Amino acid sequence: MARTTDGNGTPVPQRLLAAATRLFAEQGYDRTSVQEIVEAAGVTKGALYHYFGSKEDLLQEVYSRVLRLQQERLDAFADADAPVEERLRDAAADVVVTTIENLDDASIFFRSMHHLSPEKNKRVRAERRRYHERFRALIEEGQKSGVFSSATPADLVVDYHFGSVHHLSTWYRPDGPLSPEQVAGHLADLLLRALRP
Repeated sequence: MARTTDGNGTPVPQRLLAAATRLFAEQGYDRTSVQEIVEAAGVTKGALYHYFGSKEDLLQEVYSRVLRLQQERLDAFADADAPVEERLRDAAADVVVTTIENLDDASIFFRSMHHLSPEKNKRVRAERRRYHERFRALIEEGQKSGVFSSATPADLVVDYHFGSVHHLSTWYRPDGPLSPEQVAGHLADLLLRALRP
């Protein structure tokens, strides 16, 4: 019987996700076999199919787990008792840091999203849209109260910021000159400058 944890206590689902993430990042989703994933995770195919219905389910979870984390954090920032400018800056910086901390996941998703079935693709897009709508609501709150300029529609401001976030995996390098927090601060400041009345 397959062990539910490894020697470090890591549960099987997390081991499978870690192995899949590493292999998808190194080899690509389409060039990674289920056998390679289970061997790297130290489990059987039966264990994989017990926790995930398919390799495609692993791909979906690679992205969804980061988006869930980011949604929880955005909700906390949005609900905080602070001025809207501070809440938006914190949220804008946080999505940059959490994306950089999970750069393989982001890279895999944008390279491999087309491998998801239409139904799974629709679900992932709905999750991402929910995140973007909550982020946009912060901008609209600031625009309605006069803290932010209304000259640029909130949707365009959201697209501007997330265009930068979604391309981090194409240029950011951990050994580069800027830390994740520095990149996050710069991008958050750019966003706030674009909204200045």
